[in-house]
Amino acid sequence: MHGPIALDRTDLRLLALLQREGRATNSDLAARINLSASACLRRIQRLESAGVITGYGAWIDPKTVGLGLQAFVRVQLEKHGPSAIDRFVERVNGWDEVVACHALTGDMDYLLHVVVGDLEHFSRFLLDKLLNAAGVADVNSSFVLRTVKQTRELPLDPA
Repeated sequence: MHGPIALDRTDLRLLALLQREGRATNSDLAARINLSASACLRRIQRLESAGVITGYGAWIDPKTVGLGLQAFVRVQLEKHGPSAIDRFVERVNGWDEVVACHALTGDMDYLLHVVVGDLEHFSRFLLDKLLNAAGVADVNSSFVLRTVKQTRELPLDPA
């Protein structure tokens, strides 16, 4: 895991552009932040190697590919020792239905973002995978009715 690195105003402007327009060409990015194409490419490569930029990808509407149900599932483990946590994390990483997993403070240990085709698929995931995972004490599910806002853009301030 990488820690914070020193970012100047140009780095922040470049990152903000890449978040919004990941398919922009290097020459277009360079022109928009007043750099040469080679200087822009060097900055991008530095940001990638430092772990600031962790990847590129397309945003896909889940419904258009048959994934019409999303749920947030709070999970509480029976035990909190390193081996129990490692076992749970390993299982979660093997479940395609889980698109995000966060360790939490408070009364539940993890929050899973689950994307599946329908309620039947969710039921199979819950019963066959999650509840069968050794060490799960309790789960609480909430289904997404409507997505009001979703972004991966961080609130960068290139001012």
